[in-house]
Amino acid sequence: MTATQTHATGSSARRAIVRADVLSMSDYAKVRRERRRALIEQKKLRRLEVGPSACFYFENYDTMWLQVHEMLFIEKGGEAQIADELDAYNALIPQGRELVATVMFEIADEVQRRNFLARLGGVEHTMFMSFAGETVAAVPEGDTERTNEQGKASSVHFVHFPFTDQQVAKFRVPDTQVVVGFKHPQYGHMAVMPETTRAALAADFA
Repeated sequence: MTATQTHATGSSARRAIVRADVLSMSDYAKVRRERRRALIEQKKLRRLEVGPSACFYFENYDTMWLQVHEMLFIEKGGEAQIADELDAYNALIPQGRELVATVMFEIADEVQRRNFLARLGGVEHTMFMSFAGETVAAVPEGDTERTNEQGKASSVHFVHFPFTDQQVAKFRVPDTQVVVGFKHPQYGHMAVMPETTRAALAADFA
């Protein structure tokens, strides 16, 4: 089976993008519109707004496969760029006992965004997920520090939610109420995850 065929048949259980999965940019250009369109509905199920400014985008093999190809297509770095993109984005594919999210604080006005983030230092250490008597604390991706020395937070964070086997089993139970939130003093918001999102994320576990 080719990389293209593997991707087309669905690959949420796959844990890494390898070099053989990467299409040539000429081949990707032929399927780009189709791939982007096909992922729209999946990404809707994996998106959760928490409070007025934060949005969790839960990643998997498919979202990262597209991201790798988009970076290569836009930046045109060729073969020399591929290894770096795989290193960066494979780290955001869940490995069977975790959920992984890109968390973005989305404020259109630049001044408001800057002032808001200046009060949000350490927010990456306050994210959590609660369900069925369990609480899973987010672990920030260790690629770079997301709060600077002045206490200003980044607008984008990459976090892992590591689960135990018991927590996986509880999360997988249909209609389990899952709450995602922050414990930061300047952003103490929470949101209940829709059942359609919980069901989609349950497929990320091995």
